[in-house]
Amino acid sequence: MNSIMKFYKKIYRLPALILALFVAVACEEQLDQPLQNQDIVDNTDYSQSENMILMLYGSYAELNNLQWETFPIISVRGDDVNAAGDQEPLIETDEFRYNRVFWMYNNSWLNLYSDILYWHGAMEEIERYREAGADAATADQYIAEIKVMRAFEMLQLARLWERILIPESSAPSALFDIELSSFEEAMQHLSAQMDEAIPLLPNVRPNERTDIPGGITRHTALAVKAMAHLELQDYQAVADATSQIIGANAFSLMEDYYQLFKIPGKLSDESLLELQYSDFGMASGTRTRYLWNFFGPSDWTPAVEGAGGGWGFYEPSVKYIKFMLDRGERERLETTVLFTPDGIAEIQSDPNYATLPDWVSNTTQSSDTFNNHPRYNFLSGKFYLPSDQLTPGRFTYGENNNFQVIRYSEILLMHAEALVNGATSSSITADEAVNTVRARVGMAPLSGVTIDDVLDEKFAEFSTEWGIRFYDLTRYNRTDELNYAGRSYDPATDRYLPYPLEQQDILPQIREAAEADS
Repeated sequence: MNSIMKFYKKIYRLPALILALFVAVACEEQLDQPLQNQDIVDNTDYSQSENMILMLYGSYAELNNLQWETFPIISVRGDDVNAAGDQEPLIETDEFRYNRVFWMYNNSWLNLYSDILYWHGAMEEIERYREAGADAATADQYIAEIKVMRAFEMLQLARLWERILIPESSAPSALFDIELSSFEEAMQHLSAQMDEAIPLLPNVRPNERTDIPGGITRHTALAVKAMAHLELQDYQAVADATSQIIGANAFSLMEDYYQLFKIPGKLSDESLLELQYSDFGMASGTRTRYLWNFFGPSDWTPAVEGAGGGWGFYEPSVKYIKFMLDRGERERLETTVLFTPDGIAEIQSDPNYATLPDWVSNTTQSSDTFNNHPRYNFLSGKFYLPSDQLTPGRFTYGENNNFQVIRYSEILLMHAEALVNGATSSSITADEAVNTVRARVGMAPLSGVTIDDVLDEKFAEFSTEWGIRFYDLTRYNRTDELNYAGRSYDPATDRYLPYPLEQQDILPQIREAAEADS
């Protein structure tokens, strides 16, 4: 508890000025480097309006620095993926046995809230630059971009804990005075924030931005708005937001689904948001990267000798693999699942799958071979960077790859989901949206798609990504699907995580809510 109190009272007590990231080189040079590769310095001369953009750089840095433990807590509970490794409480989370003292719950809470408070600090700093004479329209755009970052992570908080605190400033002490907002109130707040941001953002694809390549645009904000309304089951609002994205005719699906999650897929025309990293194309020196180790193999034989591995803590489920085999899918299954010999044997132990397609192998297209390991039988292919795509001289697993967050295929399938639930649209039909996604991977078109078709397509398309499958099943009360491989999901108690015990000890609202729920 003492360490957590220090976190709140000391780290967040820093003024917003110190929280903002600055750099000691010219602004022009910054555009050539990933935004997360910035240093902290103190600059209080708000009359230097050219430095206002550094508030935005620092905000993107905070987004890209999403800590590794947060993603699995968001994503691990669906029937598409299993926790592997030696983190027993993570395995129990995957099986709906929640431990409020599990360190990953508390870290995820702190990670997300530290980002949100940081972003409030950055917005406050931008306002100070505006007051000192910086261009008002530019300040508005920067704040709008930061609001989208904030909204996306608040969406994750609400999905995890239902009732959340919605800060209105960077002051951590204010958290003690904020009432908990209901899930519905949080979604409405996020939607309203996106309405404020949308008209102030560039109306281009993220990869068309020249000032900040891959930066947030109007379409990103519309996507977050659609996600919030999907959780509210306000399907007309979902259709309206996704129709604007589709109607812009700016996005298209990358032809090669397999390469979408690898170096060729960085900032593709499909991307509405991704976390960006780089090794600067150099064999050594500064690097910025996500901690891909969580997903990587503990035992493999890479084609590039010396390429590093990982921990093998995130494993696609046998249920998903059989679902895809039954559909006759190759490209999405081969992209999502890396097989070991034991994994292949496990599938074949079921007489219905004794004969597998010839392409099922523990060696990939890039000649990387995945060996048996006691922690897992399968590995996550969407988080795999082939060793031959590493920059020569670099050997850390996954280095230089980006992390996909929101893709155009999700826009299309949210749009279809809204239409089959009764919404109307002037852009494309549900059949057209679903079949666009299916055509990319060589699947035959469907006619008269239903909610079952849409949810199956989302299962195939987004397995292991951002908990999408779990949130789909819980939204439609189809949680019987979660009762697989010995799991038992209780809709009355298992939809949300318990508040971390450390937060209950600190924040009275959290403690009271936890006591009321017990």
